[in-house]
Amino acid sequence: MSKTWFITGAARGFGREWATAALERGDQVAATARDTAALADLVTAYGALVLPQRLDVTDRAAAFAAVRAAREHFGRLDVVVNNAGYGQFGMIEEISEQEARDQLDTNLFGALWVTQAALPILREQRSGHILQVSSISGVCAFPNTGMYAASKWALEGLSQSLAQEVEPFGIKVTLIEPAAYATDFGGPSVHTATPHPAYADLLTHVQQARRRRHGKLGDPAATRAAVLRLVDAAEPPLRVFLGDGPLATAAAEYRARLETWRIWEPLSIEAHGKS
Repeated sequence: MSKTWFITGAARGFGREWATAALERGDQVAATARDTAALADLVTAYGALVLPQRLDVTDRAAAFAAVRAAREHFGRLDVVVNNAGYGQFGMIEEISEQEARDQLDTNLFGALWVTQAALPILREQRSGHILQVSSISGVCAFPNTGMYAASKWALEGLSQSLAQEVEPFGIKVTLIEPAAYATDFGGPSVHTATPHPAYADLLTHVQQARRRRHGKLGDPAATRAAVLRLVDAAEPPLRVFLGDGPLATAAAEYRARLETWRIWEPLSIEAHGKS
């Protein structure tokens, strides 16, 4: 049976790939973007299967209106994809107040507003699947992307709670955690803070480590089939990596965390006090 999707950030990157994958198999897609002109080719190719909508996800009222319009147009919603977002680069000391707020407004609050707008519809249906686009940086934090990581770690916590809250209503939640892909994350979807000279040497090392860690960038088109399998699964995972490499990175991170917690457990117990 065909599905109805609501996808934010559908003009490019993963949003465009997944909208195309859904449309190619005959699903319906409410595709949102800041500029609907970027969606014109989808409308030309797939006609009535596409509902293009202009949406800035930081506008809560607009997010609610867009979700409501999608439901009214197609009659239901099955898959909600919170993909809109960007990366804020910069050392923590370099990040301005506005840059910090803008990053959270888009990556965290944008996803929250769309999720809140969709939940009454999905609860009424007693079905639906919410895909939250996180990142390997939502599991492991790296230098020079601390603000971006903060937005994704917050999304991870929010979504893990959400999954437990909506399970009784038949609603599924999946956090998609991609590695590095050949999207425009290295271009228009990245903002960079004004650099501080004190961090110049560190930045060089960080950029070298990033190139080693990422290796060959993934092909965004290769994620199409994977995402379709996720939304078709009877029991989809709460978390799933996309790409070759993030599992090893996360495994090393959690081994280090567990070892640190074990070493410091005597202090932890001492801090509990006497009962």
